[in-house]
Amino acid sequence: MEVIQALIQQSAGVGVGIAFGSAVGFGLRKKRLGNSEGLISGSVFVTSAVCGSVAMAVMMAITYVGGL
Repeated sequence: MEVIQALIQQSAGVGVGIAFGSAVGFGLRKKRLGNSEGLISGSVFVTSAVCGSVAMAVMMAITYVGGL
């Protein structure tokens, strides 16, 4: 359990950064172009949350494998 908590703490910044960046990018695209294609359920928030979660999971895996 301690390993998972440490991995989450080390990888949280990457997840938040990717989520924020993708929210800005997808939000601008949806506002300027009116294009919601490729968004999950047509939602910028849901799509950016999924992007951040996936990025955090990948960073956790890389950190875990690198620590072995």
